[in-house]
Amino acid sequence: QVHLLESGGGSVQSGESLELSCTMSGILSNGYCLVWIRQAVGKEREGVAALDSAGLRSYADSVKGRFAISQDNDKNKLYLQMNLLTPEDTAMYYCAAGNAPLYVKDGRDYCDFQDIGPGTHVSVSS
Repeated sequence: QVHLLESGGGSVQSGESLELSCTMSGILSNGYCLVWIRQAVGKEREGVAALDSAGLRSYADSVKGRFAISQDNDKNKLYLQMNLLTPEDTAMYYCAAGNAPLYVKDGRDYCDFQDIGPGTHVSVSS
């Protein structure tokens, strides 16, 4: 089991940047995936960005070119750099971990996660 704790959320104005962090404790399997998920009020949960043990990175179309996912060398921290934020990015953001690499279904990458953090809130005003 992996315990995850997000930080870095806050309130910003449109066009500004934020970096979210996710501190992980526990042991990742040799094959793993890590994903940032967000959920806005009244909307379905959305996978925003993911990476896996093979070095694959994947982004939702809505954030491509603006967000970047990364992991530190010790593999105990996950980051989400968010640039050019818009009010549509307002949501609760969660990091999650799965014990297998990303897989493809219907042309999209998925992380089958088993563990998820409590979330950190991002609010973007216009």
